[in-house]
Order: sequence, then C-alpha cells, then structure tokens
Amino acid sequence: MAARLEEPPGARAGYLFAHGAGADMEHPFMRAIAAGLASLGIASLRFQFPYSQRGARRPDPPPVCHATVRAAAAEAARLLPHVPLVAGGRSFGGRMSSQAQALAPLPNVRGLVFFGFPLHPAGAPAVERAQHLERVALPMLFLQGTRDALAERPLMEGVLARLGPRASVVWVEDADHSFHVRARSGRSDADVRAQLLSEFAAWLERLP
Repeated sequence: MAARLEEPPGARAGYLFAHGAGADMEHPFMRAIAAGLASLGIASLRFQFPYSQRGARRPDPPPVCHATVRAAAAEAARLLPHVPLVAGGRSFGGRMSSQAQALAPLPNVRGLVFFGFPLHPAGAPAVERAQHLERVALPMLFLQGTRDALAERPLMEGVLARLGPRASVVWVEDADHSFHVRARSGRSDADVRAQLLSEFAAWLERLP
C-alpha cells in the first residue's frame, strides 16, 4: 500500500485521508488539503486503494477497500502514536472509511471527517448509502457543498437529523461535489479550501 505522511513539528492530531473514486492520493485537492492541515498543526496520512495503485479506473469491491482503510489506520496509529486520530476522506474514500468503522472500530480513531459525503449517484437521489452511519458511534463532520449533485441537501439534512448530535455539518455556499464555486459567487476555490480547513480545525478542537 502506497502512502504519504505529512507530519508538521509538534502535530496535535492526525487525519487518515482516503482519496476519491476518480482520483488518487496525489490529486491536487488531496495535496492542497494535506498541506493546509500541516500548516494548522495537523498531520495526515494519504494512501492508495489497490485499484488506484494499479492504475485502474474501476474501484475495488468494498471489502478490499475496507481492508485497505484498516491497514492504513494501523499504520497511522504506528506512525503517530501520541496524537488523536480522525479518519475519512474525499467522497468515495470517506464512505469506505465510515463503512470500515461501522463494521469494526478503526484503531485509535476518535472521529470521522468527510469532504463531500457521496450520498447518492448524480441524478438518482436516495439515502441507502448512509444507512451504515447509524452504526458509527463516533463524532462525524460533514463538509458539503450546497450544489453537490451527489448529496441533495434535503436528503442529507434528513440523514443528519437521524444521526443526532454525533453529526455536525458545514454547508459551503455555491460549492459543487469537487468544492468548485462559480465566479459569480465572489469566492475562489482557494477561499473554499481555506474555509474547509478552518472548519476542520475548529471541529477538532471540540472533539472529546
């Protein structure tokens, strides 16, 4: 399993950061978020799912992805033994991480952070992909764009209501699933990333 650790001096927490289905751990968004977290004193471990490592486009079956998340979590616990860990990731990677946690607790992980939880395929609104979240007993942070075609807001808010106080959400105005914003919004993608990082750090401060 290929992985990349970014550990700033005196890191106060670590993030197990899984990539999305159509990208890999070196995608510009992944690199930018990892660098931004490091500037805030938060280490991150990015890693590859096997299909991405092979250069394939089709994601591995969920059990393979769950095993990969679990192996990466064990590696993060080994590399960062003295800091609290949270897990999650970008889209598909976040969903695979939460599924793994729902099946059996990940070692040393105290919360989950999702950069765009993919609630349903584009154009096919549904909530089945979130059913496993009810078996996750950890605090969860959902960072979601208001124009995300893979997570229609009314459906997402219904899911969050059922999860209760475990779930926190930040709605990023005008952002799509890739956290792109239109020029008329008056903000840039860099502004959005800065907001995501700030919200992540603030949530981490409140983590029990």
